[in-house]
Amino acid sequence: MKGLILSGGKGTRLRPITHTAAKQLVPVANKPILFYAIEAMKEAGIEDIGIIIGETGAEVRAAVGDGSRWGVKITYLPQEAPLGLAHAVKISEEFMAGEPFVMYLGDNLIRGGIKSFVDEFNAKKPDAQILLAKVPNPNQFGVAVLENGKVVDLEEKPKQPKSDLALVGVYLFSQKIFPAVNAIQPSPRGELEITDAIQYLIDQGQQVLPHVITGWWKDTGKLSDMLEANRIMLDDLESDVQGELVGDCQIQGRVVVAKGARLESCIVRGPAIIGEGCKLTNTFVGPYTAIDSNVTITHAEIEHSIILAGSSITDINGRIVDSLLGKNVEVTRGELKPKAYRLMLGDNSQFSIV
Repeated sequence: MKGLILSGGKGTRLRPITHTAAKQLVPVANKPILFYAIEAMKEAGIEDIGIIIGETGAEVRAAVGDGSRWGVKITYLPQEAPLGLAHAVKISEEFMAGEPFVMYLGDNLIRGGIKSFVDEFNAKKPDAQILLAKVPNPNQFGVAVLENGKVVDLEEKPKQPKSDLALVGVYLFSQKIFPAVNAIQPSPRGELEITDAIQYLIDQGQQVLPHVITGWWKDTGKLSDMLEANRIMLDDLESDVQGELVGDCQIQGRVVVAKGARLESCIVRGPAIIGEGCKLTNTFVGPYTAIDSNVTITHAEIEHSIILAGSSITDINGRIVDSLLGKNVEVTRGELKPKAYRLMLGDNSQFSIV
């Protein structure tokens, strides 16, 4: 069995972060989201993985490499444009070489991995198997209707959903999916929809089985979803303080301080993670905060936030919460007169004034 991870989307809902970075490489608990997908594949016994890449392909290649650090083999499959999930399947046919495969959307997180899902597919050998979860807002997802334990109908983001079972971003397919993706036509939004391809299988009398999960999963396409994913992953954290603690530092709860980090007169209340090369002085770090490498924070408070590498926060009155700061961002309190807000924000930025 092979694996297919999709990492070609533009990430419009996470702009401006994704103007300069692939959305699948934005870190959750200081690990790029895409890495969780690779680890889930490896844990399920899948070691030959194709990654669909688009305009951020060079960045993905640089971050992932050949896959040897995970004990897997990575093959990159360029997609000319984000033309739909079924199009990604279509261009992977030669790579699959007649084998069944798992397709995993690279911006999804599934707590507990996919091993049980893969084992069930291998035991039952259906033509396709889809991962489903009950959601409160099914009109924002592909939705499945079940009868007698089988999938009988699929709709992509229906205005009036027939069920509350949404397609989670993991699918298992036999080789029969390839005639399906070659038979369907683009949807009104100009994409080849994977729901249409699976519906084609159903209409042709092929067996499509559901696997309804009860655990946690998240499509990390929005800021609120990123922060929730960060919170969930940090809940599994085990304390490991290797960095330098100077002065009156207090470490409370489950906290990781990476080697090479230096904290002086700080309070860190876990779960929280502080990356390599960070320098924190007179700072409070609250729960569910992930601070990436080489971040400098001085005289500030931060909680329930994600701070990417190379950023600095200095002399801030009030606490930063529920925030995502990109790479090399500077947040400071200026002393210039007259006192005023001086901002340089990119497209699609969000800024709240206390």
